[in-house]
Amino acid sequence: MMKLKNDRFLRALLKQPVDVTPVWMMRQAGRYLPEYRATREKAGDFMSLCKNAELACEVTLQPLERFPLDAAILFSDILTIPDAMGLGLYFETGEGPRFKKVINTMADVNALPILDPEKDLGYVMQAVRTIYKELNGRVPLIGFAGSPWTLATYMVEGGSSKDFRKIKAMAYDTPEIVHALLAKLTQSVISYLNGQILAGAQAIQIFDTWGGNLASNAYLEFSLAYMQQIVNGLIKEHEGRTIPIILFTKNGGQWLEAMANTGATALGLDWTCDLGEARLRVGEKIALQGNMDPSVLYANSQAITKEVQRILASYGKGSGHVFNLGHGITPEVNPDNAAVFINAVHELSARYHS
Repeated sequence: MMKLKNDRFLRALLKQPVDVTPVWMMRQAGRYLPEYRATREKAGDFMSLCKNAELACEVTLQPLERFPLDAAILFSDILTIPDAMGLGLYFETGEGPRFKKVINTMADVNALPILDPEKDLGYVMQAVRTIYKELNGRVPLIGFAGSPWTLATYMVEGGSSKDFRKIKAMAYDTPEIVHALLAKLTQSVISYLNGQILAGAQAIQIFDTWGGNLASNAYLEFSLAYMQQIVNGLIKEHEGRTIPIILFTKNGGQWLEAMANTGATALGLDWTCDLGEARLRVGEKIALQGNMDPSVLYANSQAITKEVQRILASYGKGSGHVFNLGHGITPEVNPDNAAVFINAVHELSARYHS
């Protein structure tokens, strides 16, 4: 087992004592960093960057060179799974991800393979191994996948969507097709994440970006039920260390209790949730991650510091909080503002851990 020089992220997830509140940022390796843009240019395009283990490692480590972050997150994309299933992922400038093939019928679902991580997504496993080796215990490495519902929305809609009308109509008209698709995706996500754990990921995050767009009962049926299966199917301990699992449903604040009952280690919160209230509802049972509005990073340093202070005070004393943004950092943010944010978390949080 590789010894970690900084394990406060893992300790906070397990609600063990820490010296300061750990912090990382969703999309911390991304377009707001000039060095990332240079590496992406070198790779040619986004998917070529994902598929080159050395370059994926380079961009994963870039934010750690700049900021005292408490975790690294694998550089990849949630859509690697549908791509490996043969749907033909490509990116349109200004349009985001698109698929050449979409899922319309039960026959389409039946034709999809269940993925073998080493065989079908070997480039991701190679990236995890490369990053884990390069990190050399500096901070923990987070692996991740999209939730089955979120992946299914892209596979049925053919890309991102404003209203999800195709998949929602399908969920109400022919739920058996959607459930068959979600079941297949769930099996693939479990083996994909377990592959990442065996390759060196020390924590796992499940990104349920679009679960919060469902009606309440539909969320429980089409999103959470499948994330529950993933939590049940993941490797819980590797090389003598617990592997924490973070569930993040954007706009999922109303389902925190149900999410906490899955047995996940932590819940990611977006900025529409009050952190203190969330802690009252579920916090003794489970750790919480979040939840500053990424737009705060466009403000001046005093405003950023004030918002960090407010969120820390809202959570209050004790372990079990991983500071993060409520969604990914946006491309136009000045990296200096991200530095103000990260330093403020460390400086202002010590008093909550004495």
